[in-house]
Amino acid sequence: MLPVLDNYLPILVFIVIAGVIAVAMVGGSLLAARQKPYAEKLSAYECGFEAFDDARRRFDVRYYLVAILFIIFDLEVAFLFPWAVSLSDVGLFGFLSMIGFLAVLTVGFIYEWCKGALDWE
Repeated sequence: MLPVLDNYLPILVFIVIAGVIAVAMVGGSLLAARQKPYAEKLSAYECGFEAFDDARRRFDVRYYLVAILFIIFDLEVAFLFPWAVSLSDVGLFGFLSMIGFLAVLTVGFIYEWCKGALDWE
């Protein structure tokens, strides 16, 4: 084999193992689980209300607030992992800038909490 392809062999092995595990889990669930779907289970579920309603119905603003919160905290985690890996390289400035970033996110989260954006009543 070429030396370049040897570097990709572990990735290929990982993909094959992941595929075998995925097929085994789906096959195991088909063999072990009861396969008797009913109308309620087969109906489409979308955004917390009936799917067969008017398509131009307005969404509840809480749906968007939860989506925005998810994006914010998903981005936070996306920034935290590389920062944590390179923490020894970024030094004190990198540490303090991440603390500032987390402080801004915390203030935003507390603001949304106080405004009742997380209440589902």
